[in-house]
Amino acid sequence: MAATKTGIAVIGGGPAGLMAAEVAASGGAAVTLYDAMPSLGRKFLMAGRGGLNLTHSEEIEAFLGRYREASGRLRPAIEAFPAQSLRGWAEGLGEETLVGSSGRVFPRSWKASPLLRAWLRRLGGLGIRLALRHRWTGWSATGDLLFETPEGRVAVRAPAATVLALGGASWPRLGADGSWVPVLASAGIEVAPIRPSNAGLRISWSEIFARRFAGRPLKRIAISCGGETRRGEAMITETGMEGGTVYALSAAVRAQLDRAGEAILHLDLRPDLSEAALAAALSRPRARQSLSTWLRKTAGLAPVAIGLLREGTEPLPAEAPVLARRIKALPLRAEGTAWIERAISTAGGVRFCELDADFMLRKRPGTFLAGEMIDWDAPTGGYLLQACFATGAAAGRGALRHLSHGLSGGAGVDGAPIRSHL
Repeated sequence: MAATKTGIAVIGGGPAGLMAAEVAASGGAAVTLYDAMPSLGRKFLMAGRGGLNLTHSEEIEAFLGRYREASGRLRPAIEAFPAQSLRGWAEGLGEETLVGSSGRVFPRSWKASPLLRAWLRRLGGLGIRLALRHRWTGWSATGDLLFETPEGRVAVRAPAATVLALGGASWPRLGADGSWVPVLASAGIEVAPIRPSNAGLRISWSEIFARRFAGRPLKRIAISCGGETRRGEAMITETGMEGGTVYALSAAVRAQLDRAGEAILHLDLRPDLSEAALAAALSRPRARQSLSTWLRKTAGLAPVAIGLLREGTEPLPAEAPVLARRIKALPLRAEGTAWIERAISTAGGVRFCELDADFMLRKRPGTFLAGEMIDWDAPTGGYLLQACFATGAAAGRGALRHLSHGLSGGAGVDGAPIRSHL
């Protein structure tokens, strides 16, 4: 079956795809939005369950630095649609935003669902056509878009421009399963391996420690890996550690895993105390106190922290300076990250060398990419969503420019001039 040719096809109904669709439709193009799932924005809704962190309020240079080696390639898109613009866009949907004490930006409602509902109403008002339960499987020999649907295979005549916003490979039950990787690779497009990011660590605890402390938080700690240190909290799990402090070190952990097959992290259980001050406290006589009671009273350690110190085969050092050093830099051996299905996001994807300045595939003119399927990585804190929104807007603008160049006089698919947006 063949569908009628449309101006722009957007494939993927997450934040990047929805933003690309909005930009393209607001610019005068006829847009059809395809998604494999029966409803849109599923991972977006999941991300907002604990409070939707839209972006971050820090100044632009520090903000861009969070994207590491991809910062230069993402800069134009983020500068064209920065945090202030994202906040203004949300407020235009009736969702006022606020800045938390950490600088993170949230809707005042804290939820994703009101914003998504308002957004979908706006997209409906722009005349965007939806085609749900359409799983993209590639291109035909003539460039038609191929989909699997409940009714069978569907071929959609090649549109004037296509935006692919298919996500990474984390939380596949919500739609982002990485099934596009072999499709693009078979087309000769270079794809960096998809890896877990913002993921927990796999650590082989003793059975006693895992049984006693799984689910317990580690508060006011610092973790170091590869020359980077993050302070905050973490959670002990049966198979390792989770939490924002752990997630922030994902890139450093991956680098060590690639080099050595394991990653050695160092845990500071009392980052608020210097090693000298801690050694002085530990020099007090233990008397008849149990070791756990003495460590709790003299070093201010919680039971889970004491359990970590005692994990392993070597006894704790008796000398106060050596014990203080152990508390300030407790080595942890991570065998790997949590499985990709449980990662918050993924690193890897289509390499930037395959894209032009408009996020168009050089090897497939008229096909644009947006969001997490591009080879960039970011920590939590609003940076993930900001880059998805910004690259979605950039791809939408690029698709409009491509459509204009392909039509005489720069007219849209309905004969109306294409308008710029965002």
